[in-house]
Amino acid sequence: MAVALLAMCALTATASSHYKTAPYSVVKGGKSFTTDHYVNPFAGSKRSVLDLAVELEGMQGFRLAVNEKGAMQPATIELQLRRSGNLLVAATSRKAIEAVAWGKGKLNATPALKQALRITELPAMDIYAIRYGAGKQSFTIPEGMQGQVAVVGFTSVSTFTGRDAELATGEKYPAFVIEGFSELPALFDIIGGQDDPVVNEGMPGTEGIQGGFEGGQMIKLGDTYHMFPTERAGEIGEPARFDRIKTRIGHWTSKDAIHWERQSTLYQSSGTYAISHYDHPMNDRRAAIWSYMPIFNKEKNRWQGHYLAYTCDFDVAPNHSFGRIWRCESVVEGIEGIGGPYRDCGIVIEPGLDSELWEGRQGVASFFPYQVGDKWYGFISGAYPYKTKEDYPFGGKPTHWYVGLAESDNLEGPFTRMKELNPITSIHPRFVENPIVSQLPNGLYIAVFDGGPEWLNLPNMIAYTLSKDGINWSEAHYLPIDTKVKKWWHTMRTPLGLIPEGDDIYTIVYAAINNDMRFHPMGMVQVKLNREVLEEITKKL
Repeated sequence: MAVALLAMCALTATASSHYKTAPYSVVKGGKSFTTDHYVNPFAGSKRSVLDLAVELEGMQGFRLAVNEKGAMQPATIELQLRRSGNLLVAATSRKAIEAVAWGKGKLNATPALKQALRITELPAMDIYAIRYGAGKQSFTIPEGMQGQVAVVGFTSVSTFTGRDAELATGEKYPAFVIEGFSELPALFDIIGGQDDPVVNEGMPGTEGIQGGFEGGQMIKLGDTYHMFPTERAGEIGEPARFDRIKTRIGHWTSKDAIHWERQSTLYQSSGTYAISHYDHPMNDRRAAIWSYMPIFNKEKNRWQGHYLAYTCDFDVAPNHSFGRIWRCESVVEGIEGIGGPYRDCGIVIEPGLDSELWEGRQGVASFFPYQVGDKWYGFISGAYPYKTKEDYPFGGKPTHWYVGLAESDNLEGPFTRMKELNPITSIHPRFVENPIVSQLPNGLYIAVFDGGPEWLNLPNMIAYTLSKDGINWSEAHYLPIDTKVKKWWHTMRTPLGLIPEGDDIYTIVYAAINNDMRFHPMGMVQVKLNREVLEEITKKL
């Protein structure tokens, strides 16, 4: 392979400007994409762009194929170039870029940009320029190639700065599927929402809430939305960490999922810290209350709620420990009883001799029941898992937030762990939090959930998973709502469900964190279901 090396020329593109795109088409060997955040640059891979240099934004790249192990597939790619210019190719190493037979192209001696593309599972990639003349051109990916290359654009720019964008490695980020940016068809299109929080600090009803909101559930009855968020009440004069301990379950209503009115408090925790690091009966086991999930029990003609109660330990992480799931029923019969009051009916699942190591110190950390035929299943979760029984109660580490399933013959429970299945890693190998289950128009089950924070090298997006039988769940797909809604948050948190509005449109209200404030607000977004994609996916499940 003859590769001509050209010296880097003088500056014509500044470090803060986008490269000018030159027109071209792929005759053979790949499908085009717009180079930007989230896009998947490889065919046959879930790897996606985490970050990129500003110069590359909006360029037209195309997907090169990789095999099931992520290695480059041998191929000859043919291009039609309307004019001369530079093909911009990201590479994991100089050896990788030189392994490709660039045909009549001339490879520049030095990178056009250094550390300018960050892709999941890969080190930060340099960008190289390969100069081609106008007309039909081709290059070849060889058999057994070591390293990765990705085509990210074709530009009329002829000289480059060699700027170092100093992007970090993406090697610690597992690959994931981002809806609308993958080569897979998108089940949901994000159609818009509110560019500002729908419930924020200082709005009516937020009095006495120091820390904002977290998970719970939203239900629509007629033309009214009912929201039951966890209110991180805290106390004036206490630090922000106490917002997670002294909590309450609020009931809010709205006619449009944008303007909300607080109706009542269903439950209020004590905020009392434990006297023992162990699961001691003298501890207040309802020190913090979270994640209220109401379901209408048709047999009893009453609303039945499930909520999570924790022991709270000041000294042992996580502060929330030994989660127990309580069941309650509405005092008022009928649909109109949704707002309460509620009476407690006992515990449906809790830590005990049948607890498993994956549940960790925090489990049972969430619960959502749903019906499949005559059977009831419930998503349960855990965090800070133990490696051995000897790790109890101090040895759990913040490495995984798992989910599993429990089962019961009726909604009242008790629910029994399905140990032969747990934990369920088909959705994500290490993070699924607070899944809420509903059904799509063809009966397919869908669960929306918190996809995890960026500080754990996770997508930091709302996600969903699908199931035909309510037992076997698909790989997660993540919703990049910041592509259609102004991103006012730093950390995306928990969706409160998927609410059908008609015409295949769904509303999601979600909790999120703005690092500039103690109060965690609530946001709103709408998505539209693609029926053709739904049927295609259903056939493959």
